[in-house]
Amino acid sequence: MIQVAVMGHGVVGSGVVEVLEQHRDSIAKRAKEEINIKYILDIREFPDSPYVEKFTKNFEDILDDDEVKVVAEVMGGVNPAYDFTKRCLMAGKSVVTSNKELVATRGAELLEVARANNVNYLFEASVGGGIPIIRPINQCLAANEFVEIAGILNGTTNFILTKMIKDQMSFENALKMAQQLGYAERKPEADIEGQDACRKIAILASLCYGKHIYPDLVHTQGITKITLDDVAYASAWGGVIKLIGQVMRLDDGRVDISVEPMFIAKDSQLANVDDVFNGILVRGDATGDVVFYGKGAGKLPTASAVVADIIDCVKHLKSRKYLYWEDGDASLVKPYEETAFPVFIRVRTQDKTAAANQAAELFRDAKALSRADEAADEFAFTTGIMMVSEVSAAIEQLEKAGMTLLSRIRISDL
Repeated sequence: MIQVAVMGHGVVGSGVVEVLEQHRDSIAKRAKEEINIKYILDIREFPDSPYVEKFTKNFEDILDDDEVKVVAEVMGGVNPAYDFTKRCLMAGKSVVTSNKELVATRGAELLEVARANNVNYLFEASVGGGIPIIRPINQCLAANEFVEIAGILNGTTNFILTKMIKDQMSFENALKMAQQLGYAERKPEADIEGQDACRKIAILASLCYGKHIYPDLVHTQGITKITLDDVAYASAWGGVIKLIGQVMRLDDGRVDISVEPMFIAKDSQLANVDDVFNGILVRGDATGDVVFYGKGAGKLPTASAVVADIIDCVKHLKSRKYLYWEDGDASLVKPYEETAFPVFIRVRTQDKTAAANQAAELFRDAKALSRADEAADEFAFTTGIMMVSEVSAAIEQLEKAGMTLLSRIRISDL
C-alpha cells in the first residue's frame, strides 16, 4: 500500500480525495498498488467530512512521515505552496500539482530539485485541467519539433466571448452571468486580464522548447476592452474573436509568445470551441496539427488529471520519469514590438474619406471593413503584416490627425 497526502481541500483538493476514494479499486489495478490517503492538509475545520480523521493543520506531519511517498499540492498560489513543494521533493517525496502559477514561475527550479533527489514533479492538471496535454507533448509527440502551439486556454473568457458572439450580450453582462454560474471568480482579474492563459502558455512553451519561459516575459492582454462592435466587425471579416495563447519557435532559437484577443477565421479548428471549453492546437513538423479539446477546469476534470499523475508517480517510485526543462531568461523571447502580423483597427473620425486615405498611406495593404449599422463617425480597416512597432507609430499619426483609436486587435492565421 502506498501512502499519499493531499495539501489543500478546496474545489480541486476535495475532488482529488473524492476520486481517490470512490475509484479506489480501479485505481489500484492501474497503479499495481493500493493507494491510501493518509493526510489532508488544510487550516480549516471539516467536522462533517467522512475523512475527518485524515485532516491535519501541520505540514510537518506530512514532511516527517517516511511512509508518505506522493504528495498532491492543490493549494494554489506561490506561498506557502512553493516552500511545501520544495521541502517535500528534498525529503524524497514525489509531488503532483494543479498549481499553474507555481509551475509557471518556479517550474525550472522545482524540476531540478526533483531531479537531484530522484523523485518526480508532475503537473498535468496545471494547463488543461481535465484535458491531457503535458503527457502527450512529453511522450506521444516527443518525436516532433514543435513548430507552434496555440489555444483557447481559459474557459471563463471563452464563455464570456461566446455569450457576446452568439447572444449579443455585453462584456459586463456576460461576466456577471459567468460569476452567477460559478465559471468566474468574484475577483475575475486573473481570467479576464489574461494572466491565467499567460501562465499556461508559458508552461507549454517551457515544456516544448526546453527552457523556462517566465510569465512576465509574455505579452499579455485580456478581453476587457472587447466590445459588441468588435464582435460585429469580426463577423463581417469572416470570423470570431477568441483569447489566444500562442508560441512559435523562431529560426534564431528565440520564441514569439503572447496572449491576446485575436480575429480567428470561421473555418479555423479553434473558431468553434465555445462556452467553457478549451482547445489547444499543437503543430508538429511530423504530425501536423493535433487539437486537444475539452473542459479545461472544474472540480472533477482537474482532479482526474491530478490523480492520473499520482498513479504515474506510484508506478515510477523506483524509476524517475523524465520531465524537465532548464532555467531561462529574457533573451529567449523576441520582444513583442518586433513581432509582425495583420491587425484590425477601428477609429472614431469625422471624415471617413480622410481616414481611409490616411490608413492607405500609413498602413501596409490597408482594406476598409464595414458592418451593418456601423456608426457614422466610425471607420474600420485591416492591415497587411506589419511589425507591432510600425503599427503603433502609424496609430500615433492617426491620433495626431484628430482620430480616436477605438480598437486594435490582432488577426490570426490559425
